[in-house]
Amino acid sequence: MIGVRFKADEIYVPEVLIAARAMHAGMSVVKPLIVNSGIAEKGTVLMGTVKGDLHDIGKNLVTMMIEGAGYNVIDLGVDVTGDKFVAAVEEYKPQVLGMSALLTTTMAQMKTNIELLKPYQRSLKIMIGGAPVTQKFADEIGADGYAADAASAVDRVREFFAN
Repeated sequence: MIGVRFKADEIYVPEVLIAARAMHAGMSVVKPLIVNSGIAEKGTVLMGTVKGDLHDIGKNLVTMMIEGAGYNVIDLGVDVTGDKFVAAVEEYKPQVLGMSALLTTTMAQMKTNIELLKPYQRSLKIMIGGAPVTQKFADEIGADGYAADAASAVDRVREFFAN
């Protein structure tokens, strides 16, 4: 359990990155087998780094760990505009949307995106994260959840799907 060890400060980002790469390589082999076996994925999560921000290491870790927990993850990449988030919500109909930001200057884009996504919030939970992001900020902008790290993000996704 890499996530548990990371949360307990027993391992650090470099070890998590190595484990995530190994998991990603393994998932590329296992995922087609799962699809062909008829085992249903637990739900769909849409991920992206907000407009103006090109950082993706944290988002990639979160994405890999959520995939590893059995969810279908659609990764929109970096520098994702609000309109692109809305279009992806309409196309993929995810139950959870995750937004990340590393730069404090791009955090305001999260609030803008949440405003654009209000018509979908009846069936969509919005989770935010990134180094400068806090629970207080998540509460202020109307996000449904916040995760400080990849393991916490998986826990939050599980909570969203349990409710």
